[in-house]
Amino acid sequence: MLTDLWRKWREPKPFNEGYLPEADGHRVFFHEYGNPQGKPVLLTHGGPGGRTHSGHAGVFNLKKYRVIMFDQRGCGKSLPSGKMEHNTMEDTLWDMKRLYDFLGLKGKVILRGASWGSTVMLCFAEKYPELTECLLLSQVFLADGVQEEWFNKQSALFYPEFVDQMQADAGSWKTLPEYYAGLINSEDKELQLRAANRYGWYERVLGAVNPRFGTVEELDEAALNEQRIYMTYAAKAYTLKNNQIMRNVKKIAKIPALLVHNRLDMDCPLLSAYRLHQAMLNSKLVIAPGIGHYNPQLKKFICKEIRDYLQNEISD
Repeated sequence: MLTDLWRKWREPKPFNEGYLPEADGHRVFFHEYGNPQGKPVLLTHGGPGGRTHSGHAGVFNLKKYRVIMFDQRGCGKSLPSGKMEHNTMEDTLWDMKRLYDFLGLKGKVILRGASWGSTVMLCFAEKYPELTECLLLSQVFLADGVQEEWFNKQSALFYPEFVDQMQADAGSWKTLPEYYAGLINSEDKELQLRAANRYGWYERVLGAVNPRFGTVEELDEAALNEQRIYMTYAAKAYTLKNNQIMRNVKKIAKIPALLVHNRLDMDCPLLSAYRLHQAMLNSKLVIAPGIGHYNPQLKKFICKEIRDYLQNEISD
């Protein structure tokens, strides 16, 4: 309890927060930390379906940087929670540009994202390379066919009993994401929980040495909405065109980028970060000697690498 109170006390407080003007039935939440006159950093969360929180700003020197975070449509504090209509990558990129304009930003910004957040930032940079100063990415996720094949099939090399169970559930369905998205979007609460506790939890199974899987836990509406967004995006190939990021990577090939990735990330294999690094001529790939998609050790490693990179590679 004391540790939680200490952590909460230490978390930075926003100097500005609010909502973008409603668009397509969505109100996108944003919050800002640090120096209002500092170099702007645009940051979003992973998922799809996650949320931003004040701790994300802690990696930056808040005397120098203006850290701007937003919750994607239907996520976190954005309203309505869980809404999937008009909720695609293109909608997210439009919201980012609206946020840029709404806050009166000028010139280039630093883009920070992890996991699905890295996907969003890569897509934004490819759409607006003229607004991108550098990319700070970790747990790189390209949302392409390679990732889909790994997650839904090849990961059975390490977790065969879990993939076999999910495929047995899906039966003749074309893909696991389509099957479980159907369950999570049904009106049956039992089916929703089944989807959330199987396909939704599988990304947490990956990388665990002795994972727990298959039990059904009760989830509140916010947690179900997070899983609903994630599975619906997965079933729609994350609303991206085939291999979209790597097909357009030449647009950002010369933009400075830091890529940090665990060696044994079983959710997002290192190969994606490595191929992105090869295509981005001004990128630095740092491989952490760890396992898992996220853990406290990786968080500390990423924070140090970002701080060192900003201090040594990016001029203030």
